[in-house]
Amino acid sequence: MAGGQHGPTLASVAAAAGVSRQTVSNVLNAPDRVAPDTRARVEAAIKALNYRPHRVARSLRTQASRMLGYRVRPTPPGELNPVLDRFVHAVTDAAAEHGFHLLLFTADDDDGLAQYAELLGQRAVDGFILADTVVGDPRHRWLAERDVPFVSFGRTWQGEEVGPWVDVDGATGTAEAVEHVYALGHRRIAYLGWPEGSGVGDDRLSGYQAACQRLGLTPRVVRAEQGMAPGHARAAELLDGPEPPTAIVCVSDVFAYGALRAIAERGLRPGHDVAVVGFDDTPAAGLPGIELTSVAQPIEQAGRTAVRVLLHALGVPGVPDPGRAHLLRPTLTVRASTSP
Repeated sequence: MAGGQHGPTLASVAAAAGVSRQTVSNVLNAPDRVAPDTRARVEAAIKALNYRPHRVARSLRTQASRMLGYRVRPTPPGELNPVLDRFVHAVTDAAAEHGFHLLLFTADDDDGLAQYAELLGQRAVDGFILADTVVGDPRHRWLAERDVPFVSFGRTWQGEEVGPWVDVDGATGTAEAVEHVYALGHRRIAYLGWPEGSGVGDDRLSGYQAACQRLGLTPRVVRAEQGMAPGHARAAELLDGPEPPTAIVCVSDVFAYGALRAIAERGLRPGHDVAVVGFDDTPAAGLPGIELTSVAQPIEQAGRTAVRVLLHALGVPGVPDPGRAHLLRPTLTVRASTSP
């Protein structure tokens, strides 16, 4: 009808459920005020009519944007970051279930604090989800000092963590990788890691070192900047050196791909002559011809947990307190690169 409102309205949902418009509004904005049976009836009507509240009008009433800020860092040329891609998808889906959306932004400076301040000044977001954390990351304390709700995917590894966080137990994942190849009979197990000072990298290295100590092995650690070429070069050095390793545990799948190439170039068979384990279980790991054993991170669980933590901090009705610290355990996906 000309001049009319298309689609279901608050009034049509109220009529379908046999309640007042205020009751429908309460179900949307303060469900704890509505009796369970009435709430269920209204929610059924909302679903049946496919009603979607007008986000802008709702924001004006509640003084909330229902947007969660997430800074996106550029990926270096020639590299992929499927882990954070999966995390963003998981966060987006989980937030949408509660009527929230993700606002992606970039920043020119290292910490991006100016952009965080601008978004807060504009009231463009209700809170932030932090990722790509580094040792001593300044964003956590900056947001906490301003009472801005946030949750961090990753730790700062510097004393007591500031604010709530969700992370993956990299130390446990790497230790499991070492124990896996040890059980296959390997005793010369090397570790290919990132330069010292990376919180994630040092955490994973600590798991390798702890496993070597438990198993009575002599640790052998080589380091390189992230990238397939550096991983290939350092793996080649290990293989051409005295007492070459029979197994290489890597801080990332990218390094592991480089190691597999170095092994093949020397006429050796990955998994049979030299075992290789990666970390992150990236999409290419399971491809024929690669079949890389890798430590898989529970990224979808991390994303959904981070959203619950932040929405609870925002006081969203119906979101129970999930706690402030979540260390999630990864799992080892075994493939041909560690054949018995």
